[in-house]
Amino acid sequence: MLSQRMILQTVLASQGRAAQLAAARQSFNLFKTSQQKLRQTGRELPPELAQIVQKAYEGPQGAGPVVDDFIQRLEQTLEQIERQDRRLPDTLAQLVESTDTVLDALNRATTAFDQVTSAQSQAMMRELTGIVNAIQTVAREAKVVSFNAQVMAARAGQHGREFAVVANVLSGITAEIDNLSLKAITLAGPKKTGT
Repeated sequence: MLSQRMILQTVLASQGRAAQLAAARQSFNLFKTSQQKLRQTGRELPPELAQIVQKAYEGPQGAGPVVDDFIQRLEQTLEQIERQDRRLPDTLAQLVESTDTVLDALNRATTAFDQVTSAQSQAMMRELTGIVNAIQTVAREAKVVSFNAQVMAARAGQHGREFAVVANVLSGITAEIDNLSLKAITLAGPKKTGT
């Protein structure tokens, strides 16, 4: 996880490694930006899904305050490393001690986003199933029209020859629609995992 990488980079930077300080700053900026985007994404979701994210970040066990505290501690630690502040050992120790807490908070947030992704996937599958059902209904109606057209062409004999060509093409189109519908059903169906 990025949070663990930042802590490791910060610990190494505290030992005077300038490259690690730059890497820690870069990871820190990425982490901060990512957290802002995740929170913003939560606000852009439909209300029922936004509520899941909001609860994960702002609820009684919310990840938001923990993540915010972690960001503040890390920024303070990095600044102290840059200034070679004598309080650095205490600040660094507090940062390292907060690792488990922030990881738990991030796991809760990740679980919330997993729930949102699952709900979105299920909604998309329901919509896809509805579309496939509508396509199959149209295909059935087209088959009936094609069959009736073939019957009428046969009754018309020589005069219905051109009409029969159109009816056969329509029959081929409905067969292709059936094939595509079956492929869509297969793709939309539940995935089986191997053991």
